[in-house]
Amino acid sequence: MKTEKRKSFLINFAYFGVMVLMALFGLQYILPIVMPFVIAFIIAYFLQRPVSFLEKKTGLAHKPIAVLAVLVFYLIIGALIGLVGVKVVSGVINLASELPTIYITQVYPFFIDILNNLERVLIYLDLGELNAASGTSGQIIQSFSEMVSEIPGKAMDLVTGFAVSIPGLFVKVVVMIISTFFITIDYERLTGFCLRQLNENSKKLFLEVKEYLVGTLFVCIGSYLIIMSITFVELSIALSFIGISHAILVSAVIAVFDILPVLGTGGIMIPWAILAAVYGDYPLALELFLIYVAITVVRNIVEPKIIGGQLGLHPVVTLVSMFVGVEFFGVIGLFGFPIGLSLMRHLNDHGVIKVFK
Repeated sequence: MKTEKRKSFLINFAYFGVMVLMALFGLQYILPIVMPFVIAFIIAYFLQRPVSFLEKKTGLAHKPIAVLAVLVFYLIIGALIGLVGVKVVSGVINLASELPTIYITQVYPFFIDILNNLERVLIYLDLGELNAASGTSGQIIQSFSEMVSEIPGKAMDLVTGFAVSIPGLFVKVVVMIISTFFITIDYERLTGFCLRQLNENSKKLFLEVKEYLVGTLFVCIGSYLIIMSITFVELSIALSFIGISHAILVSAVIAVFDILPVLGTGGIMIPWAILAAVYGDYPLALELFLIYVAITVVRNIVEPKIIGGQLGLHPVVTLVSMFVGVEFFGVIGLFGFPIGLSLMRHLNDHGVIKVFK
């Protein structure tokens, strides 16, 4: 009896292990290749309801309504991207033109002040160490000047690399747009063909997974909006209390960065506190550091509970899955791993699969 249970466990473990490896392989290698078609299908999926609504209201055929819906969608997206792109390009051009002046008037004096403060500290040491510090200061200034002088060349290399990638990116965008038209027009036909290739059990599983994932994705987005709102309120109150100008705007920017796993709140608050300390404003540096600690503690308590509560997972399980997901797949893993575990729990609770008791 024990031998049969062990065999069954090993078979199930091997099966799900292979499925997980295939999913990871697909995410890592296959998904980037077929991404234009995946995005096109997602857009077509979300356009189905407005297309059906317009069909009922206007009485027109499905095809012209679908074409019109896709056309309007991409016109809106293109206009938004164009407006943002113009602002970004204009800002980059202005920054590039002002970079030498910024270096001469602000950056260079800033580093000179730092090195002078360092020498004043070392003045109490023996002369040999002071001379060594002076020599090191000169080397640092020279190295920094060389680094700044290389910025235009590196910027040009970056622009050139981006220009080289434009043809490939353009082809992918064109393929995505064309695919969106075809998929939206024949959405029912394509999805019906795919479903007909599945048996009844597989079809039931697929539809249940699709329905759960779509609903969970919106729940997850809503949860992160709640977390962003909490961070924004905390920052607004704290920064206003310590007298930071434009505290509301600064809080909004930091709250958006807080969702990003690489940067987060610390990506702005810690450098800000360090710069304040370097300039000698130690009270501000301490206040910013304490605000960052408080926000981090609150987020680590609230985030697993909110996300886990919405997904039906324990806060510890949610925290572990988010950490592992970020380490392996970045932003995709941050959302994907908790949703994947939630899906597995849902299917297990409904008897579709048997992974754990």
